Amino acid sequence: MQSLSVRVFLFVLLTAMTQLLVAEDANLYKAQPLTEPKEFSTGIEGPACDAAGNIFAVNFSEQATIGRVTPDGQGEVFVKLSNGSVGNGIRFDRKGIMYVADYANHNILRIDPETRVVSVLAHHSGMNQPNDLAIGPRGTLYASDPNWGNNTGQIWRVDTSGKVKLLSGDMGTTNGIEVGPDGMTLYVNESMQRNVWAFEITEDGVSNKRLIRQFEDHGFDGMRCDVDGNLYITRYGKGTVVKMSPAGEILHEIDVLGASPTNICFGGPDGCTAYVTEFEHRRLVSFRVDRPGLAWQRWQEK
Repeated sequence: MQSLSVRVFLFVLLTAMTQLLVAEDANLYKAQPLTEPKEFSTGIEGPACDAAGNIFAVNFSEQATIGRVTPDGQGEVFVKLSNGSVGNGIRFDRKGIMYVADYANHNILRIDPETRVVSVLAHHSGMNQPNDLAIGPRGTLYASDPNWGNNTGQIWRVDTSGKVKLLSGDMGTTNGIEVGPDGMTLYVNESMQRNVWAFEITEDGVSNKRLIRQFEDHGFDGMRCDVDGNLYITRYGKGTVVKMSPAGEILHEIDVLGASPTNICFGGPDGCTAYVTEFEHRRLVSFRVDRPGLAWQRWQEK
């Protein structure tokens, strides 16, 4: 039989662990500011984390920049774009190369994180204004491409050599875009129509378009997956992020301390910290989640 002192020790340890778990649960989905108000310009968008956990987002301090913010909230200009380029969505591949949707010049930019040299990976005159990016397991990029004036949009695929292909040209205002954990599902939302769609990714493009959910009010902006395939969707104008299952069930809705969240990414040491770009206060906010983000998991697999 265990001695009384051992049983007491185990009881105290179990109690402490339970208290920690309860405290962690109590802090889930509760947003807090990461940066000061107005550190970003009104173009704040496109967050993405590198392997070290730094958060990158466009238009830090002024337009046509990309900012780097440490996990403790210290920010700086990482790159200044030139030739009239203005960034929006950001993604990293497994080698650490950064890709940026340049909506002003209809480009997908490539940025070497070591040299900070900016080059054009892809350009197409048929693009409206490439908005957000998703990346597949093999490095293939997918770009949403809205036409805000006409409430229409497109989806493009960009392979690793920069070859561009139009996947769908007859959608609503395409905005948030993400590849699911299986690498074979492409999710796209439409801001004005408030639809969330899923496609099957094929060798030739996409097929089997299906509606996951339509919302009754407020707009959409960026969205990202966790490792289970749940979508975190920024609700522009409502001031929340919705956590939604792949089947369209609303699991949580998180207040992000400002009316206009524009995009989201995941990072932190365990991948369970969400970072949101928020337009009203022009700052980053963060909150804890229960499962890691898919992009963080892919950093661990590189």
